[in-house]
Amino acid sequence: MSKLPFSFYQDQNVNSLAIALLGKLLFTRIDGELTGGIIVETEAYKGVEDKASHAHGGRFTDRTKIMYEAGGTSYVYLCYGIHHLFNVVTAPQGTPHAVLVRGLEPLEGLDIMLRRRNMAVLKPNLTAGPGALAKAMGIDRNLNAKDLLGDEIWIEERGLMLPNADIVAVPRVGVDYAGDHALLPWRYYVKGNKFVSKPNS
Repeated sequence: MSKLPFSFYQDQNVNSLAIALLGKLLFTRIDGELTGGIIVETEAYKGVEDKASHAHGGRFTDRTKIMYEAGGTSYVYLCYGIHHLFNVVTAPQGTPHAVLVRGLEPLEGLDIMLRRRNMAVLKPNLTAGPGALAKAMGIDRNLNAKDLLGDEIWIEERGLMLPNADIVAVPRVGVDYAGDHALLPWRYYVKGNKFVSKPNS
């Protein structure tokens, strides 16, 4: 049980890092309540050259400036004015790469997650999909720009190794505006895991 080190997040290859995050454990501690689970789905966003990225073309705004910080920081934004989405900022300072965490298999604090999602029993939709995952984990704008080596939100390595055959690479979800880049197979998930959002095989 150890937090991923600062060095893990400095990898310049955002795709390999998005794959490396599968099987790692994401935790939050909010008002003393601990929740956590295994990351089972991610999407890579490759900075200035990626038409689907908030930082495409070097876009630098109040919202995106956190993407230019050194990797190992959280980037949380509101999507459609409804859902908070949690991203891991990666790569060295000045390179605005990020990985969206899209699916989580709950492990810790299940009762807390159910309460936050107004659900009575565990179903895959508790944490399948980035908006559901963030709500279950208590992630909102208050957790934006946080150090992922801190005590509010962090990611741990527990030695869970996934064989390559268990990792599926497909196009990202909801990025039709990105034209040809919408077709890039930069969404990764654990094959057969029920906490992966749709579409899945």
